Amino acid sequence: MNPTGFERLNILEEMTKGDYEAFLYDCDGTLAANMMAHKLAYKEVASNYGIDLDINIIDETAGWPTVLVAKEIGKRYQVNLPDTFAAEKSSIFVNKYIENTEPVDFVVAHLKKHVGRIKIGVVSGGSRSTVSKTLSVLGLTDLIDVLVCAGETPHGKPAPDPFLKAAYDLSVDPLKCIVFEDGEPGTKAAEAAGMKWIRVDKI
Repeated sequence: MNPTGFERLNILEEMTKGDYEAFLYDCDGTLAANMMAHKLAYKEVASNYGIDLDINIIDETAGWPTVLVAKEIGKRYQVNLPDTFAAEKSSIFVNKYIENTEPVDFVVAHLKKHVGRIKIGVVSGGSRSTVSKTLSVLGLTDLIDVLVCAGETPHGKPAPDPFLKAAYDLSVDPLKCIVFEDGEPGTKAAEAAGMKWIRVDKI
């Protein structure tokens, strides 16, 4: 970790002091420095349907399940995309990019520092298979107490459901959880769940 990483880790440590019982981390863009890979995968699939995708839409919808992002792309570009779009995007991401996933070093260091002291959850809008593979590449699989992914709650981010499920599964009061995110849908979900949150991309 470079000096800037250590500085950010120290800031994160200061921000998470308190009587928290669970840390809930988003995956893509928070633990994994892989948002450009996701954007390129979306852009490649969209091009197959005649769409020159503005990848900024992926920032706007950060944390949404892939299926909902696909619907939003279809709506904005007025193209009737097939139900297979999400699976096609996930396939490209896994086959072309996932093995090269790098960590967001200071966030991963923060997680590792608290293993065994505080319960650890990962709450993602990605599919369980893709998120599990990402966590495996990062060497984090065995450090996670609970994993909540797309389609496992009635509603995804920005609804509170995924974070509330993680708290429930960890047997922790939502008020004793703090969320680590890199997108507005995730912070809105945390607020709706009654949880404090940190935008790690703003540190």
